[in-house]
Amino acid sequence: MRPATVLPPRTPRLGRGWYLAAVLSAVLAVGMCLLGWRQAEQADRIGANPVQVQGTVTQLSTGSGSYSSVTYRAGGQQHTAAALPLQDSAAVGDSVCLEHAADDAGAVRLCGDTYPQPAGVGLARASVPVAVVLFLLCVLRIVRHRRARAAQAARSGGGRVRTTVAFATEALADGMPAITHGKRSRRRRKGGRRALH
Repeated sequence: MRPATVLPPRTPRLGRGWYLAAVLSAVLAVGMCLLGWRQAEQADRIGANPVQVQGTVTQLSTGSGSYSSVTYRAGGQQHTAAALPLQDSAAVGDSVCLEHAADDAGAVRLCGDTYPQPAGVGLARASVPVAVVLFLLCVLRIVRHRRARAAQAARSGGGRVRTTVAFATEALADGMPAITHGKRSRRRRKGGRRALH
């Protein structure tokens, strides 16, 4: 009777959602890091040599998808700053105090603020750690799945070799009696012929 070979259970396939989550979390972490770095870089440039100007509110934020807008003149040119953290009581046409970098009029913030867009810095500080943790969890899950599949492939290969050896041994054992029996029969026939002569 042929020995039954029990193969190890197959490792379930890893869903594509893990790979997608790893990519998205990495992109989010990198994007938020760049946003925070940009805000910090502009804050340093403004703080190194600030120039105060007066700006005029031309638009207020009315909800998602819309930003406040403030126009100001610097170096004889008109500039526009968007998404500045204006006060809730601000109205279109109000005058606000701004500070811009002496070597870059586009780097501007409200007087007294540290960053041009403090909300962006806070968002980066909160989202980057979460994105990094999520990315590490996804990578750990993917690595464990790959190791499990590699171990299963190794065990399956060993089981196939053992099965082949067992089948070969069994076939050889089944054939030996027939070969031995044939040789014995021939010897007996030769002995009988000699006795008759």
